[in-house]
Amino acid sequence: MRIALFTETFLPKVDGIVTRLRHTIDHLERNGDHVLVVAPEGGLTEYKGAKVYGVPGVPLPLYPELKLALPPIGTKNAIEKFQPDLIHVVNPAFLGVGGIYYAKTMNIPLVASYHTHLPQYLHHYGLGALEGLLWELLKAAHNQAKLNLCTSSAMVQELVDHGIERVDLWQRGVDTEMFQPSLASSQMRSRLSQGNPDAPLLLYVGRVSAEKQIDQIKPVLEAIPEAHLAIVGDGPNREALEDHFAGTKTHFVGYLQGLELASAFASADAFVFPSRTETLGLVLLEAMAAGCPVVAARSGGIPDIVTDGVNGYLFEPDDPDGAITATQSLLEATKIREELRSNARAEAEQWGWAGATRQLQNYYRGVLDAEYTLSSAA
Repeated sequence: MRIALFTETFLPKVDGIVTRLRHTIDHLERNGDHVLVVAPEGGLTEYKGAKVYGVPGVPLPLYPELKLALPPIGTKNAIEKFQPDLIHVVNPAFLGVGGIYYAKTMNIPLVASYHTHLPQYLHHYGLGALEGLLWELLKAAHNQAKLNLCTSSAMVQELVDHGIERVDLWQRGVDTEMFQPSLASSQMRSRLSQGNPDAPLLLYVGRVSAEKQIDQIKPVLEAIPEAHLAIVGDGPNREALEDHFAGTKTHFVGYLQGLELASAFASADAFVFPSRTETLGLVLLEAMAAGCPVVAARSGGIPDIVTDGVNGYLFEPDDPDGAITATQSLLEATKIREELRSNARAEAEQWGWAGATRQLQNYYRGVLDAEYTLSSAA
């Protein structure tokens, strides 16, 4: 198969969507498929055998790491030259709408996928009044597709409830070869805790932005004064959060990648994730693959991954003390700590990228077979 993949975000940006796309492209190409990536330009022209067609863009005012990119005139020529069997738009917003347009005007089957819970993000940027309008725009875009994929059962239901049609589940995936419990190290633990390796170590990894609600970890630190927090990642809210966490045992580490990131996960006592806006929370699976139990809100796609008291601890989103109680429970669970770590790893081991990509290929074939049947009947 030949797949033209339109995405609003790609390398060199680092986030859960890019991680999924990287592994998906790698496995598609390995399996003999061919991919053209249409994305905001980032200096790449090729990735794992896939061609990358970079589109000029400008940073979004509220989120400079993301670019508003609209396909230039030459994009149609690039698509015609590639001759895709189908177009897959990832989080259609700006560039993705171009993908929808080309699919429609060039009579190419369209698949769309939903990875970022944008309607919920609006509330964290003072734009909550626009939520209804955004759902209508999302419905108009996604209902152009022959198939819409979500990465958790909760988001499948959310899209169906808002009138989006032909929705199915794209299973989760994680790199269990890179993220390993054996990568725990006293050196990394000392680095993350700024020289206090024997203290309880809490970890956050991800975008440092308002919708991640990282500020809500501060009451946890105040309730557990001996604990240290390492925040791995970067984003538009970093400066505000550095002020917010001033006077606490918090270390803003910046970006880590590869084995350093895997070692950070494996070396922490708990991965604390207060976000209520997750469609899945891929970073949770990475923590669990490294044997790090999770403390997270019972929200969005997170309950698909975390089983309370078995491989981590969940708290109710509307409970102001929920994160404190859950974190204390995890840190105090000394008798079952190794069992929690083992269970976290076992959950992650069920979800390799090869299986997730095989499922996606089957979805693609189903769409193409349906198109062939319809054209034959006509």
